[in-house]
Amino acid sequence: MKKFIRIFGIILILGIFAGTIGFLYSKSKSRPVEYSTTEPFYTDIIRKTVATGSVVPRNEIEIKPTVSGIIDQIFVSEGEKVTNGQIIARIRIVPNMVNLNAAESRVNRAKISLEEARINFNRQQQLFEKEVIAESEFIPYRIALKNAEEELESAENNLQLVRDGVSRSSGETSNTLIRSTIDGMVLSVPVEVGNSVIEANNFNAGTTIVTVADMGEMIFKGKVDESEVGKISEGMDLILNIGAIDETNFTAELEHISPKGVEDSGAIQFEIRAAVKLDETHFIRAGYSATADIVLERRDSVLALEESVLIFDNGDIYVEVETELQVFEKRPVKTGISDGINIEIKEGLTETDKIKKRV
Repeated sequence: MKKFIRIFGIILILGIFAGTIGFLYSKSKSRPVEYSTTEPFYTDIIRKTVATGSVVPRNEIEIKPTVSGIIDQIFVSEGEKVTNGQIIARIRIVPNMVNLNAAESRVNRAKISLEEARINFNRQQQLFEKEVIAESEFIPYRIALKNAEEELESAENNLQLVRDGVSRSSGETSNTLIRSTIDGMVLSVPVEVGNSVIEANNFNAGTTIVTVADMGEMIFKGKVDESEVGKISEGMDLILNIGAIDETNFTAELEHISPKGVEDSGAIQFEIRAAVKLDETHFIRAGYSATADIVLERRDSVLALEESVLIFDNGDIYVEVETELQVFEKRPVKTGISDGINIEIKEGLTETDKIKKRV
């Protein structure tokens, strides 16, 4: 019995050993590699370059006062539409004391001169009516009286201009009334009632009271790298992607490429402008950030292939075509334009060929 148990144990150990050896051998044996395949397909291929920038109104005007003073009243608010000539604000003049004193003194002198001219006129008129003097002697006194009256009116208007910024003769054409210079929409009102403002002159840009823009005509302003600017030209189509309106794309036409580049973060950039084609369903706000895909070349409904399956060898281009199951042969192909993912196949393949994907 003991002999049987010993023999059985030896057989069992040998069996376990043989099984282990067989298992390790099967694990170490490499399995054949199975390659996946893809097929050519028809699609549209667009070769493009990308420019980043923003969408802004073509005509955006900063309206500034022609007199200095304090904002007395603002008649418009942001987002409101205005017309050319519409009053948008009123300024209260803070007079210069030196100029005010000079204007008041001029009025007083004009009153004195007028009183003297009136006395002389009345005296000479009595003599003329009594035929003591001739008309030729009387006419200069009448002219002097009219000149004195005109001088007083001019002095009083000047005083009112210095003190109030408006004269009786100008009426509503006062420069204290700020008017819009274009039809458009109010984009911003950076001042409030009570703020001091400075007039626009040769030495100062002046304080902006409102910014008005025509929102019916928008342009894309962006920058293109110097490595890409030689590939584009005026009249090219742009596909505009506006971040705030991601459900649709807009089209634009390139209308300007700056002849001079500027350095930006160590690279030379050239500014471009393109006219945006608007639609009635979307309102584009000024300053939206956007990216523009500039269409360099386009092919519609052409046979294409994933560019990653191509093999480049000494200037020639090949693909591996399946001739039998998991058997491939190298075949040259002629390609066209590429969008970086798919590439146009001009010769060498049909849509039924199976192409080995590269690992």
